[in-house]
Amino acid sequence: MNRLESMSILVAVVDSGSLSAAARRLGMPLATVSRKVGDLESHLKTRLLHRTTRQLSLTDAGSSYVAACRRILEEIGEAERAATGEYAAPRGELVVTAPVVFGRLHVVPVVADFLAHYPEIDISLVLTDRVVHLMDEHTDIAVRIGELPDSTFMATRVGTVRRVVCASQAYLATHGEPTNPRDLAGHECITFEVLESVRAWVFGSGKSELSVPVHSRLTVNTAEAAIAAASLGVGLVRVLSYQVADAIRDNTLRVVLDTFESAPLPINLVHKGQAPLPLKLRAFLDFVTPRLRTPTAHEFTDVTRP
Repeated sequence: MNRLESMSILVAVVDSGSLSAAARRLGMPLATVSRKVGDLESHLKTRLLHRTTRQLSLTDAGSSYVAACRRILEEIGEAERAATGEYAAPRGELVVTAPVVFGRLHVVPVVADFLAHYPEIDISLVLTDRVVHLMDEHTDIAVRIGELPDSTFMATRVGTVRRVVCASQAYLATHGEPTNPRDLAGHECITFEVLESVRAWVFGSGKSELSVPVHSRLTVNTAEAAIAAASLGVGLVRVLSYQVADAIRDNTLRVVLDTFESAPLPINLVHKGQAPLPLKLRAFLDFVTPRLRTPTAHEFTDVTRP
């Protein structure tokens, strides 16, 4: 039995959520994946997975074993990268993740420029609004918007972004413009859970923080859908400033309640901080950081505005 292969398959099963999903991800027959996991359990003389027709979960022994497998596989990967010269010259593949709209507007152009300067580095760019776990999902670097939890990861601040409330000119003409957050009680709102609660919007910060209940006429799961609905006059929407930059620029939407905005959210580049740092990652950080920090010409696309 190839134990390293079996470890890799087990981790893929856990990350994918099922044997069949792991088989598709690995390009292996389902029977092979199931046999490899079974052989590993037989070798260890313990059950690693609880299997039912609806779900798969780790046993207590499986949880600790999978954590050890991740560490072992990561160390092997590091050793292989060192042996292939990844620490001697900037080459290899980087896995980068960023929020969808921020990634499209600000990361993709910088990545395109980076690839032109570093022909021996390839990038896998994952744009998603969920939080990607760097260790579990084998990601090298993440663009994170918002306050960071305490961790052993390394973070480099590249700017801040505002949370703005806006609406279409047609909506404001019909319903009036709110001049105080408490006025939202009489307005129709569009909400989505990625940014904050769909039941209340928080303004100000510290002792002056104010949580205001809102009436969600429409709840969606992406900022782009919320902005599109606001442009059609459905109601007020609260989004991040870069997400609504184009709509503000062409006067499709107008910002209101700007004097009550909460403190800007930090934008960070986050990585695992392994030592030695692969040159491909150092090259990426050195290239991308100053470019993301550069202010742009328009107020609402300036992610570094204090």
